[in-house]
Amino acid sequence: MNSTSSIITIGREYGSGGRQIGQEVAKYFGIKCYDKELLEHAANESGICKELFENHDERPTNSFLYSLVMDTYSLGYTNSAYMDMPINHKIFLAQFDTIKNLADKESCVIIGRCADYALADYPNVVSVFITADEDVKIKTLMERHKISESQAKDVMIKTDKKRASYYNYYSSKKWGDSRSYDLCMNSSKIGYDGVVKMIQDFVEIKKGYKK
Repeated sequence: MNSTSSIITIGREYGSGGRQIGQEVAKYFGIKCYDKELLEHAANESGICKELFENHDERPTNSFLYSLVMDTYSLGYTNSAYMDMPINHKIFLAQFDTIKNLADKESCVIIGRCADYALADYPNVVSVFITADEDVKIKTLMERHKISESQAKDVMIKTDKKRASYYNYYSSKKWGDSRSYDLCMNSSKIGYDGVVKMIQDFVEIKKGYKK
C-alpha cells in the first residue's frame, strides 16, 4: 500500500474536478479526504449546530442583523471578544481549529476552506490549486446538475466568486494565484488522472527534498 506523512490541501475552481481529484489522491495514499465532512467534525468539536456551518460554508460575510440573531446561541466559548464576534467569524475559527486538529492526528486530503492557510506553519503540507478551461467546467456542471449552459455558467461564476471572496477575506493570500500554492494545474489539459499522478509525484519529491 502507498503511504504518506503529508497533508494535501486542494483549492479548486467550480467544475474543475477538485473534489474527485482529492478523493483519488486520498485513495492512492490510503488516507481520508475531508470536504463537507469537515463541517460535521467542526460542528461536533465546537458545539455549533451543523446547519450553521452549511449556511456559512466558504462564505466571507453575512448580514449584520443575521449575525446578531445567531449570536444569541450558546457556542461553547465564554470570552467576551469571542461572544461579540459575528457568526461567520466564529464558523471560520471553528473550522480553522478543526483543520489543525485533523492535521495533528492524521495524514489526509482537505478540500477548500482555507486549509492551506490554516496549516501554513506545517512543514508536511502540500498545497494544490486546480483550475480548468471555462468551456470544460460549464460542460461538467451541465452534466453533473442536469442544467442548461447559461445556468451552469451562472452557478460557476457565483461559486468561484464566493470561494475567492472567502479565501481572500480570511487569508493573507489571493485565491487562485500561483504564488499562494505549491502546485497549480489545469485539469482540462491533462485530465483528472494526470492531475492525481502529478500530485502523487510532487508529494513524494517534496518528502525527499532537503533545503
